[in-house]
Amino acid sequence: MKKIQITLMFLGLMSLTACNESESNQDEVESVDKKSAIETELSVKHIDTADVLITKHKIWKNNKLFKEIVKTDTIPSLGDTLQIVEDEAGDEHQAKVKKDYEFYITVQ
Repeated sequence: MKKIQITLMFLGLMSLTACNESESNQDEVESVDKKSAIETELSVKHIDTADVLITKHKIWKNNKLFKEIVKTDTIPSLGDTLQIVEDEAGDEHQAKVKKDYEFYITVQ
């Protein structure tokens, strides 16, 4: 019985470790292979009552920038939220900040 408990505890710890590693393991590209690549940048700019989604594509062919495409779309703002922020002096206080969208990308 004790061996089963130890085995289950070990498997539980391994599962937690695997989950923690996958959250912090994000793919970050150091440089783009400019022989044949499409480089995409997504950003959201907050304006008064709406947000602007900015999509930029750079198409690379034979180490040269072949084409750059920039598209902007107005999307609804998610509103404000209270967050603890730090100012230049290092003091923390609550401030109202705009909520950010999360990006989910599917590549086919």
